[in-house]
Amino acid sequence: MFSLISYILRFTKFTTQPRSSHYETLRSCSGQFETLSPKLIGAISQCIPKLTFDKHKGQSGRVCVIGGSVEYTGAPYFAGISALRCGADLCTIVTSADAATPIKSYSGELIVLPDFNAVDPAKAITSCLARYHTVVIGPGLGRDPVKLQIVEKVLREIKERKLPLVIDADGLHLITQRPEIIQGYQKAILTPNAIEFDRLFTKVCNKIPNEEEPIMDVKLLAKTLQVTVVLKGSVDIVSNGAYVLVVGTETSPRRCGGQGDLLAGFLSIFSYWTHLKRTQTYDNQQKHLKLYGPTMLAAVAACAMTRECNRRAFAKCRRAMLASDMIDEIGAVFEDMFGSQTDCQI
Repeated sequence: MFSLISYILRFTKFTTQPRSSHYETLRSCSGQFETLSPKLIGAISQCIPKLTFDKHKGQSGRVCVIGGSVEYTGAPYFAGISALRCGADLCTIVTSADAATPIKSYSGELIVLPDFNAVDPAKAITSCLARYHTVVIGPGLGRDPVKLQIVEKVLREIKERKLPLVIDADGLHLITQRPEIIQGYQKAILTPNAIEFDRLFTKVCNKIPNEEEPIMDVKLLAKTLQVTVVLKGSVDIVSNGAYVLVVGTETSPRRCGGQGDLLAGFLSIFSYWTHLKRTQTYDNQQKHLKLYGPTMLAAVAACAMTRECNRRAFAKCRRAMLASDMIDEIGAVFEDMFGSQTDCQI
């Protein structure tokens, strides 16, 4: 894997034809891929709704994060606050009663519902789905079998409503047990780390991943499940089974907890925006959106945001850097990467 990654980091400009023996070697073993480029960033920027005075609360995105447990209250907070800082208008955390109060105490910006302790939890959660534009499942969820059964019922309703969906952390544990419940849902994005990917790939593809072929393995898993997969790592590999995008921009060696939760939050709101843009686009100006689809563009945007927030926070805090330090970088990183997205002179 490391030799392959070194090729990716060294050669970042995409061409349809190899320009060197290095590209020839890379493509012969892993097929074609595109890396983050100004054109891709421009395509993503066109999907972001502009800030205007004529909008009302909620139009720029209402996010639902399903997760949290008595052990893990920070994860859903990080996912929710990153979506808000990125530009979502509202975020609701659906969690258990023993996690609700700690999460509420972290931020007054988050709506927190202890629906896992309702008389009929699945009904309580699904009855609220009409409020949301996009859903994240998994941050801090835990692996309680009863809880996972509830989530499985909620997943069915999410698919019925055709909501953009991000599945992370313990949500991936459920998918590894029951991959058929997500198979074929093309609005889903799975965000495994290396260990989670190995387990899921082995279950779905019935073989052990090849460490020398991470790009092909990600593509195969995505193709088999018919979803978008983001393999997080020293480079982030994104595939919908047909295409591969690689984000290898600079980051830092600091790997504190919470960074994957920030990524999930970014993904949720970008996925809503890119799906919304696809319904509004009728010309040829959005060729990248038409080629790769909304989930892949959202994934590239979220990976790029996470990596740059990490880099800037580490430059200031070094070894003391925490995920909360990355939150402080979101606003500036977003504007530097995608522009202010407003016509208002303020």
